[in-house]
Amino acid sequence: MPDEDRLRLRGTFDGVAGSYNRVRPDYPRQLFDDLIAIAGLAPGDHLVEAGCGPGKATLPLARRGFRVTCLEPGPDLAAAARRHLAGLDAEVIGTRFEDWRPRAGDQAALVYAATAWHWIDPAVRYRQAWRLLRPGGHLAFWSALHVFPDGGDPFFAEIQEVYDGIGEGLPPGSSQPRPGELRDHSPEIEASGLFSIAGIRHFDWEQVCDVESYIGLLRTFSGHIAMEGWKQDRLYGEIRARLARRPGHSVRRHWGAVLHVARRRG
Repeated sequence: MPDEDRLRLRGTFDGVAGSYNRVRPDYPRQLFDDLIAIAGLAPGDHLVEAGCGPGKATLPLARRGFRVTCLEPGPDLAAAARRHLAGLDAEVIGTRFEDWRPRAGDQAALVYAATAWHWIDPAVRYRQAWRLLRPGGHLAFWSALHVFPDGGDPFFAEIQEVYDGIGEGLPPGSSQPRPGELRDHSPEIEASGLFSIAGIRHFDWEQVCDVESYIGLLRTFSGHIAMEGWKQDRLYGEIRARLARRPGHSVRRHWGAVLHVARRRG
């Protein structure tokens, strides 16, 4: 993604701070269990989260007794995170991950990013994570993405004609990965020269949405947020009409995530 597009789209999420936590699915509990086991974390360890948003991935770790420093440049998202994390050992700092400098001697056991790593400047993200970690510390990241299992909901293939009609169709060569087929970023991690792979885990789960929940979910995706108003109106109107004709008036969306855990070299 070109830098100008990455910066423009990254800034769209602050406008949906009020709904993001409610409509986005929770990450699987097993993902956090595996992360803690692979990274060898112990309660009280210091974690640094890049792009915490409203705290979707922060809360499960803070509740397990970790001290979390949350970095979030969006002021509304940071405010939402502070509300959701009240009473826990979590500090929300309104800054970009790329720019943050910790207090002297306060190195982290884990730097992690949940559905945020790809928004961080690729020229500096591995070097910055390495700087923030103690020797032997770990970097972890994952993203929740759409996957398409055999026998999955046909709605997504059917609605593509609407996206095509408003000029928002899939780019040429786009694929629809099945569970277990999402990209593994191990080569990129190794190419940094700063980390070695500690573990890779694939997860998938299902979310059932009614009409308004599904449209609310779409409104938290950067590409949909950035759509022109007339395109949103046509798309969401068509979704409402099509789901109203379905038994149950709902859609089944399958999610996948690849947990990458890497150990700091040096």
